[in-house]
Amino acid sequence: MSLFTNLLNLHSGSKPREDFFTEIVAYFLSLNNDILLGWLKHHSIISDDNYSSIKISTQQEHQALAIHTEDSRLDIAVELSTGLNSDVIFIESKIGSKDSNNALRKYADVLSNLPNVRHRILIYITRDYDPKDEIKKYCLDLSPKVNFFQLRWYQFYSFLKERAFDILIQEILIFMRNNRMSQNNQFSSVDLLTMVNFNKTLILMQSTLSEKVKEEFELAFGSVVGKTASMTQWTWGSRYIIYTHFSGWNFWCGLGYFDLNPDNFTEYPCLGIYLEVSPTFKERPNIIKSMQNVVNDKPDMWTSNNLTITPAWSSIFYRKNLQEFLSEKDQLSAIKFFFKDSIKELKAVQEQYFNFPWKGVGTEEATKIEKEEDPDNLSSSIVGVESVVTPLK
Repeated sequence: MSLFTNLLNLHSGSKPREDFFTEIVAYFLSLNNDILLGWLKHHSIISDDNYSSIKISTQQEHQALAIHTEDSRLDIAVELSTGLNSDVIFIESKIGSKDSNNALRKYADVLSNLPNVRHRILIYITRDYDPKDEIKKYCLDLSPKVNFFQLRWYQFYSFLKERAFDILIQEILIFMRNNRMSQNNQFSSVDLLTMVNFNKTLILMQSTLSEKVKEEFELAFGSVVGKTASMTQWTWGSRYIIYTHFSGWNFWCGLGYFDLNPDNFTEYPCLGIYLEVSPTFKERPNIIKSMQNVVNDKPDMWTSNNLTITPAWSSIFYRKNLQEFLSEKDQLSAIKFFFKDSIKELKAVQEQYFNFPWKGVGTEEATKIEKEEDPDNLSSSIVGVESVVTPLK
């Protein structure tokens, strides 16, 4: 285990892995400008390194433009100056999550509106495959244009590994390996095993969320979106769920399997019921207060995430680890029973803690949502995906 992993594990509650790693990388690059410039040149992001000044900042905030609904907060901002000209680079870093709420478009807009800048560059670097061809076109259509580059963390790992001359680099490499950021584009034996067993696993999960479980969910909260939506949720958020909207993606709940893409092979997915509210929903303050009351009164049953006044996707989660069911003789029956218990628990919480009615979608609306969220009908962006960003651990 690396020093950085140990430090991260000291953080109570949900671990801010992406922000944590962002700070590590930014600090390292601020100490090693030659590696920063070499990395940028290696990917043809810059063509020379005749810079007299390099400034690196993290979590930099920019006030919302007229076309935006909220402010922007950048993972890493880099300003390269030759004395006569300035080049600005925004770096958006993702490990397990993906771009949400069109954040990349907002960052591109901010870049394009910066004054006195020669080259405007937006870098999107991820652990997992997350193509953004439409963002590249959007950036080039701006005036002034923004140059968009998409990279993967395994590329940075390979670049850094060749320069592992001190203990700080070695610790970063260990942390990246621990978080599956060193993987290349080759299939592993585990990948092949997943391919062979994928359909069997999917059928097992489908069977636990169908029939009586789905009926009880529907009776409690409204019609659910069908199996197509569950598969898109697997793609978007590493989760296989049935769900309903109470106010679009502003307020919704989902039942099923979460964390299906764990950071290492020793971690297990979890299952249960999930209630989430968006940063901009008008009823957010009341919902947050109710969520806080739930967690305060039932800390052994409910887990919270981002229950803050500041805008964020906020949620509470009634869950169990899948490992708890492995000793059961009839695992599927035990899981179904827990799903039914989860529905009853959220219904009880709704009636006891929330002072306004929830109205789930009807059958006709659920069918419409399912068609809209079918992968064949989707663009690559969706309003609710920020929920993926927040770890449920």
